[in-house]
Amino acid sequence: MERQLISHLAHADHPIAAPVSEESLERLLVRAKPPARARILDLGCGSAAWLVRALSLYPDATADGVDISDTGFAEAVEEAGRRGVADRLRLHHGPAADFAADEPYDLVLCVGATHAFGGFAPALDAVRGHLRPAGLALVGEGFWERPPTPELLALLDAEPGEYADLAGTAERAEGAGYATVHAHTSTLGEWDEYEWSWTGSLTRWALDHPGPDGEAALSAAREHRDMWLKGYRGVLGFVTLLLRRA
Repeated sequence: MERQLISHLAHADHPIAAPVSEESLERLLVRAKPPARARILDLGCGSAAWLVRALSLYPDATADGVDISDTGFAEAVEEAGRRGVADRLRLHHGPAADFAADEPYDLVLCVGATHAFGGFAPALDAVRGHLRPAGLALVGEGFWERPPTPELLALLDAEPGEYADLAGTAERAEGAGYATVHAHTSTLGEWDEYEWSWTGSLTRWALDHPGPDGEAALSAAREHRDMWLKGYRGVLGFVTLLLRRA
């Protein structure tokens, strides 16, 4: 099965594709306080959970979502219609790094999708290119809660410097020309809810679809669960930074 389809199935019951609860998501969007008639952009939007909630909170805002996979767009349109915001949401299928707009945005999101730009630093540069001078960004990135072992780095196919610790992550953002105005550090409970949902949703789908695709999905779920429970649980953290151009 394609990786994008596996990810889509795994997020069926947790459309926020990051270890962030719905309550934390809403608090971050409320803290952002975009101006009237705000333009909002999500780079790597998935099923647009952040944008649909933002449009519900800010009834005069408009939003664009960009993702290389459109497998979540149908659910995004359905949820946007249910909340009455579909007419203010535009979805674009294509690489986030290639997206171009005629006007800048008041709020730009890139949560759990910095890999689309090759990492945290290039993602911050790309986000800044879409922001108004006084605009804000919500950028979610991993960090090391404690130093990873060589075995974990091999398991994740990661380099030691791929992530910093929490302080270093904030310093990297500020070194890229931002000021941090707020942040949310995901709790272990948020991580557990996200990971159990990821592996459980994929496992349920696999059991309901016996055959080669079901076997592939079940294998992916078990591999991911082992990587989490036996590897990065309590080692890899996640922080969502609310940033303003300095």
